[in-house]
Amino acid sequence: MNGASVRSRVGGFVKTAIARSILLLCAVAVVLTGCATNPPSNADDICAIFDEKRKWYRAAAKARTRWGSSIPVMMAFAYQESSFKAKARPPRRKILGFIPGPRPASAYGFAQATNETWQAYRKSTGRWGADRDDFGDAMDFVGWYNEQSNRKSKIAKTDAYNLYLAYHEGHGGFNRRSHAGKAWLKDAARKVASRSDRYGQQLSGCEKRLKRGWLSRLLFR
Repeated sequence: MNGASVRSRVGGFVKTAIARSILLLCAVAVVLTGCATNPPSNADDICAIFDEKRKWYRAAAKARTRWGSSIPVMMAFAYQESSFKAKARPPRRKILGFIPGPRPASAYGFAQATNETWQAYRKSTGRWGADRDDFGDAMDFVGWYNEQSNRKSKIAKTDAYNLYLAYHEGHGGFNRRSHAGKAWLKDAARKVASRSDRYGQQLSGCEKRLKRGWLSRLLFR
């Protein structure tokens, strides 16, 4: 076998190995992306959520530090809006009872932010690369919105009930009490407040552990 033939075979082997490596990395990336975007298996326990989604605690804590909105409130919002589904959208309206029609709003992602409100958030914060299906960005958005509710509607950042009403109705609508006749919305706000209280009680028992590094949590859980 001459040198050119050997070089050709070695080159072919290297190219094949590289191609297989790329395919393997792509497959791993798909799997990891799927795992990252799946809702937590126990959404009723905030400690279980953060144990399963370890980056979520850091993201929520970062939003809390930046905007002063409590983690339980922001997490209760995300649960109510999307059940922690990254790509959640409002269901389509039905035409003639069975034909899929348009969606009622442009809401999308963990926080169900509309196109218009998301653009306002990006412009206000300068975070032009923020995505609604990114959990950290969604937490930052909810924290930012609650900051606006505190400033524009004088709602305490711990008042999950009224914060949610303002989140749903907008600050102008909330200030005009557009929610007054919406029993279904007030019921949803009560659910958010109840979940926020429950999450708060749970978090008080595990946040010290969550603040530790992953190795420390593994050894001293």
